[in-house]
Formats: sequence, structure tokens, C-alpha cells
Amino acid sequence: MRTLLLVASVAVITAAAPASAHHSFAAEYDRDKPITLTGTVTKLEWTNPHARIYIDVKDEKGNVVNWDFELGPPNGLMRRGWNRNSLRQGHVVTIEGFLSKLAPRVANARTVKLPDGRQVFAGSSFDAGPTQDEPAGK
Repeated sequence: MRTLLLVASVAVITAAAPASAHHSFAAEYDRDKPITLTGTVTKLEWTNPHARIYIDVKDEKGNVVNWDFELGPPNGLMRRGWNRNSLRQGHVVTIEGFLSKLAPRVANARTVKLPDGRQVFAGSSFDAGPTQDEPAGK
């Protein structure tokens, strides 16, 4: 009986962990503080519940600082034409998004301009943007 109770307890705690990690846009980001940055990709994390892009950007003093941009979930990005290899370390991108209310140099990405000049939606929780099957402007 104790083993069954222990297994059930672990299952409940494990199931609750991913739910607590997810948040609404308004809880973490400020829609009134848009940001556009151009920088060099240092890392792309293809993880749930949100993929992330990290870029190095020169600040106003010329120092290189690393920014963390939240993207949509990998499944949503794939519907928009992304894959794990869409961006690589060293690519230069321009990201439009919204600043975090909670942390410095953290933002929610809305669009990403890729090295080839294409602009893709980042699956932001602010707005979903069109999917690959649904062209922009429709």
C-alpha cells in the first residue's frame, strides 16, 4: 500500500511540474515595451513548453550582452516552417518582440528575420501569427 501511495504521489507531482512552468504572455511580458534587436545567435533551445533563441548584441556602451528570447513551442514553430536547423550558432538575426516584466535581457519574440532575409513568426504567446498553411495578410 505504501508503495502504491508513493508511486501515486510521484505521478501527481511529476504531472503538475510542466503545468507550473507555462505562463500567460501578460504575466511575464509587457506589450507596451516592444523591442527590436539584431545580434548573433549563440544558442537555439528546441524544448517545450517554449523554444528559445539566445543572441549576442552590443549594448549602448559597446559591450556584448546575451539576450534570451522566448519562442512558441517547437510544434507550433514547425507549423510555421521552422525546424531544428533553421538557425545555427553564428547566424545574424533581427528579432522583434516584447520585453520581460521580470528579468533583464529577456523578451518574447514575435518575429525573427532570418539570415536569408525571410521574416518568420516566432509563435509568440502574444499573438500566434499565421501558420505555414496560412500566409500573412490573409
